[in-house]
Amino acid sequence: METRARYISVGLFVLAIIAAGFGFVYWLNNNGGLGTRVTYQIRFEESVTGLQVGAAVQFNGIRVGEVTGLQLDKDDPRRVTATIAVDPNTPLRADTKVGVASQGLMGIPSVSLSGGTSRSPLLTAAHGELPVLTADPGATQDLTQSARQTLQRADQILSDNSESIKSTLDNLKTFSGALARNSNRVDAIMAGLAHLAGGGAAEKPKSIYDLTVPNAFPLSSVPKTQLSIATPTAIVALQTQRMLARSPDGQILPLGDAQWSDGLPNLIQEKLLQGFENVGIAAAAASTLGEQEVASNDQLLIDLRDFAIRTDPTPSAAVAFSAKIVGQNGRIVATKLISATAPAAGMETPQIAAAFNAAFGKALIDVVAWTARSI
Repeated sequence: METRARYISVGLFVLAIIAAGFGFVYWLNNNGGLGTRVTYQIRFEESVTGLQVGAAVQFNGIRVGEVTGLQLDKDDPRRVTATIAVDPNTPLRADTKVGVASQGLMGIPSVSLSGGTSRSPLLTAAHGELPVLTADPGATQDLTQSARQTLQRADQILSDNSESIKSTLDNLKTFSGALARNSNRVDAIMAGLAHLAGGGAAEKPKSIYDLTVPNAFPLSSVPKTQLSIATPTAIVALQTQRMLARSPDGQILPLGDAQWSDGLPNLIQEKLLQGFENVGIAAAAASTLGEQEVASNDQLLIDLRDFAIRTDPTPSAAVAFSAKIVGQNGRIVATKLISATAPAAGMETPQIAAAFNAAFGKALIDVVAWTARSI
């Protein structure tokens, strides 16, 4: 008997704990729903999909009660009447707006109350009936219906523009194929843009070479004159600091990364001045003299014709220019085509620079000696 009484006591205790738990959950879910409530009715003119008895009633986002009943209107099947029980302190007024809201994407629909001005009268019952609120048209449209309508509109848009979309996809395919075929060029372009913006790896310094001027010239006598030397004229391809190569078909191309110490016209003018000074002939650049000084001197005019490496049949440096001497009276005294070549020991940059030095030295000796005889 004592054992049975003990089992009964334990069972009653467990049942009490379970009942207390259910009561707490009920109270928590209904936000103190066991307290005093005021009953209202809401008239919906459309379907209230998903709304259930026990659903929350919220006013401006705050839970104030729950749905206690749902029924169809006998006179109009399209209407649904919902009975709600809310806290008596809820300020429901004649212009309070009613809707159905979902708590989250998959949440249970709830009745949403909002609005109402302070000038509007509080909602009261007439002739002993419950106060009635009428929901706005479209207030019961839930998220599922909205999503369905949105998908229908998106499908219609895609259907109406299927040809344009197909054409755009074809163009993207063509463009991506072009990028794939030219990936190396794209990399080079991006590297160039990065360098232009100051990023990327620092550019490797270029090797700079100068032309040497011979010290010995085969002259029997040195004329007592003053000579002005104008900056040589040249085609655009020869107005550069780059070392150049000329192919058998006449194409002029940059050769390696090395460069001269100045643009070829300025460099040749400077070396001509040094050459004449080495033999004792007073010479000056025409750009540094005034017009009267230039007119009182003999003038040497140079037109640069060639300054490139030729690779056919063997590597050699070729230098050629046309020289004109203009007397103090403004007339041409003499003209001559100066040309010289020198073989290159190889196609390495120092070997090419040595060949240019040798060829230019021959041409410089020739033009200095010819000028001294002509003057």
